[in-house]
Amino acid sequence: MTTPQQPPDITTKALPASSPPSLPTNFLRSEPRPTLITQGAEALLYRTTFLTPSTPCALKFRPSKPYRHPTLDARLTRHRILCEARVLTKCKREGVSVPAVYALDWDGGGGNHGGGWMMMEWVEGPTVRGVLDDWLKRQPKIDRPEGERASQEMEQAGLEREYELQSLMQRIGLAVAKMHHIGVVHGDLTTSNLMLRPVDPPSTVNETSTSDAISTPSTPRPSLDGDIVLIDFGLSAQNTQDEDKAVDLYVLERAFGSTHPRAEGLFREVLRAYGDSSKGAAVVLKRLEEVRMRGRKRSMIG
Repeated sequence: MTTPQQPPDITTKALPASSPPSLPTNFLRSEPRPTLITQGAEALLYRTTFLTPSTPCALKFRPSKPYRHPTLDARLTRHRILCEARVLTKCKREGVSVPAVYALDWDGGGGNHGGGWMMMEWVEGPTVRGVLDDWLKRQPKIDRPEGERASQEMEQAGLEREYELQSLMQRIGLAVAKMHHIGVVHGDLTTSNLMLRPVDPPSTVNETSTSDAISTPSTPRPSLDGDIVLIDFGLSAQNTQDEDKAVDLYVLERAFGSTHPRAEGLFREVLRAYGDSSKGAAVVLKRLEEVRMRGRKRSMIG
């Protein structure tokens, strides 16, 4: 008589939490140590300092991919870091608000697996996505059918709120138009890649205004004032094709629709400011209509 076999032990064990790839040795020795801000599919973003402890900077580290051949991986890392640095340098030279490039190394010796890095100016302020989300949560519905006039009984605070939001949309449109005008296409234009850098010092940002009356003292209304700074040019290219510029705008429009549905109707202010920026912008907006039609058809077909 044979004894029945015991079933295999299938007790699950807790897997160790994945840790980010090791930074290059020269950054591991620095004090204070770089602080991980966010981790994406291709790169990790750290906050650290440049040359002096009083100069904050952003460190974008591209770790090598173990599934790629080492030679191919090194070439891709070098190409992507140099392309992004060249685009940022061109934008900065032409007056587009982007982070300045401080230093880079496409063969940074990241841990045991290689990798490359780039150090850039640290941009103070929140993302447009975060500000819009927080701002819209505190406000009544703002979007109105186009052409409808505000009644005379509308409160002054409501007018100020709407003006602030429209002003933000116009600044976004002008920032994108300026980038396109110098022949740069972003490639991943979303509100997460738009920063709102405060103009006033921190001590004056919380000054009260008429529209502040709707906010409680413990949760002050977030300000929509500030300069638009474009970030994360990892998918960017130097391109003058109207088609690619229109795709940039289409991606941003879809981002508004999915991330900020309450502000989707006001995206027309972005396009209006974009169209008024230069004569060539009208051609891009016309091409945008064609891109929209292709997008709708693709959505219908699946």
